[in-house]
Amino acid sequence: METARLDGDPPVEITLRRSAAARRYSLRVSGLDGRVTLTLPRRGSLAEALAFARARERWIRRALAAHAPAAAVAHGMHLPFEGRQLVVTPGPVRAPRPEGGLLLVPASAPPGPRIAAFLKAAARQRLHASVEAHAARLGRRPGRITLRDPRSRWGSCSAAGDLMFSWRLVMAPPEVLDYVAAHEVAHLAEMNHSPAFWAVVARLCPGHVALRAWLRREGASLHRYRFGD
Repeated sequence: METARLDGDPPVEITLRRSAAARRYSLRVSGLDGRVTLTLPRRGSLAEALAFARARERWIRRALAAHAPAAAVAHGMHLPFEGRQLVVTPGPVRAPRPEGGLLLVPASAPPGPRIAAFLKAAARQRLHASVEAHAARLGRRPGRITLRDPRSRWGSCSAAGDLMFSWRLVMAPPEVLDYVAAHEVAHLAEMNHSPAFWAVVARLCPGHVALRAWLRREGASLHRYRFGD
């Protein structure tokens, strides 16, 4: 059976299936094993089929993330922190601490709740710093900053200027967290998604297009980790 691949991190393997009954290209992500199948008409063009898949890469990765099994945080597993995969490892520490490629945790208690507390504290520190820096550049004063764990958005800005962020952003690369902070701070100047708003975002975070794409492509995977808290 023919296969193809979408490059990226991670790459996505696609099974190609030709069907005499097919009249158009179609994609399917199996809920059982996560297999991605691209169906082509019998005389369909392979180049056109791959272009069809690339145009729908965001949907494919979201579907794969949705089917990814939840992962309970435990000793020995890999956990992302600031874009790096750290191995959760019991050690002689009182609180979780990154050290090289490890995330050291106290051996005396289940690691999930303590790691969640560590991630939330780290996220708060980094988001406050990013918000303050971007707000100063705009000459704006943000309201209250809160951290939550929503699944549908990474941040928000209220009409009163209060900002909300997902603490799971600290698991993403630091520049991604900074982009979300810049995005929400930009709403202090433009409470919309108009061209004027995106101009403010570009001024605060010149590389925002690639960082926004990272979130669309990889962000859903950050929600699979369960901390038992």
